[in-house]
Amino acid sequence: MAKPIFVLNGPNLNLLGLRQPEIYGRETLGDVEAALNRLAGDLGLVLECRQSNHEGELVDWIHEARMAAAGILINPGAYSHTSVAILDALNAFEGPVLEVHISNIHKREAFRHHSYVSARAEGVIAGFGTEGYLLALRRMAGLVA
Repeated sequence: MAKPIFVLNGPNLNLLGLRQPEIYGRETLGDVEAALNRLAGDLGLVLECRQSNHEGELVDWIHEARMAAAGILINPGAYSHTSVAILDALNAFEGPVLEVHISNIHKREAFRHHSYVSARAEGVIAGFGTEGYLLALRRMAGLVA
């Protein structure tokens, strides 16, 4: 069996659908994962979806991906703007990395305009709501083919 795509979600994404729905929408993370898994099946991919509010756990999962994953689709949440540790871990991963943000981080507070993760990502999708995950997965399918 082919290696899975790791779908990693950072802090507060467990509150998707409840937290600031005017920004992030009403879909839950479970809804997003179900839609991703349906699309993955159509694309012939397998996913491993995970969420953590803890930076170190995300770093550990990225390390695990070095041997276990074909690619990483990541929404690092607020760690996008603060975590050199996540960037360093991603730099040690040899497969493709795509960064997803539900909101358009460039229309928000100035501190959100910079993402450390973007320096490593093959592409960044921001501002398309949860549809951005599906767009990223379609692109990932082409990158790992």
